[in-house]
Amino acid sequence: MTKVTNNPPEGTPSWLDIGVPDLDRAKDFYGTLLGWEFQDAGPEAGHYNQCLLRGEPIAGMMQNPEDQPDVYWWDVYFAADDCDGVLKRAADAGAEVVVPAMDVMDLGRMAILRDPQGGQFGLWEGRSHPGSRIVNEPGSFVWNDLTAPDSKAACDFYKAVFGYELEPIPGEMDYTVLRRPDGRYVGGVEGGPGVVLGGGDARVPAWNTCFAADDADAAVRAVRDGGGTVDSEPADTPYGRIATVRDPFGVPFAVMKPAPE
Repeated sequence: MTKVTNNPPEGTPSWLDIGVPDLDRAKDFYGTLLGWEFQDAGPEAGHYNQCLLRGEPIAGMMQNPEDQPDVYWWDVYFAADDCDGVLKRAADAGAEVVVPAMDVMDLGRMAILRDPQGGQFGLWEGRSHPGSRIVNEPGSFVWNDLTAPDSKAACDFYKAVFGYELEPIPGEMDYTVLRRPDGRYVGGVEGGPGVVLGGGDARVPAWNTCFAADDADAAVRAVRDGGGTVDSEPADTPYGRIATVRDPFGVPFAVMKPAPE
């Protein structure tokens, strides 16, 4: 288990959130699957809900505005020591600014961008709220991958923004692991046409989150029982037993029982 008490180093995935068309159904689905409870931040915060694991915030969830497109996905936020500074670096490297840097009460400062190929991601400069308080254990996120048509261009962009070191994985698969300058692995980039996001039918570049589970096969059964679907059945890999699935709104994510350290 990794319990987070301070702001993670810059470039570390540090928070997730999602907008959905039916908040109660989403709570029921993810609460059953991942053991989450929920805390409504109230009307002043647009009824943004914190998803809690053993009382600690793991992710965020809110009702999607009715005028928003009928497409849903998990947004991944990366830790930023200086949100405005990282935002400028990203924009200079070709990113589109979706939501300019803004304060979120006393919790922190955030921004949302799309990389040059269209993959959406967020920045989070934590203040009283460093981000996900528990990671790498069942019910929390354990990994994040970007699927992009031009994997080299994607790697070059994120290296320019966060200073990542790049580690291509040998073999037929077009996959590169991203490392912080201190050597810590933080995610990966996979070459491919993109991901079909919830509610849509076009493949777009996107970050995809993997949640840890005690039992990947049981997690897949829970996905189906909760009204979700399965893109790929559980399979053993060197990193653990993993399956790719979707929630009742078509949002893609993965569940994995990590291999022993």
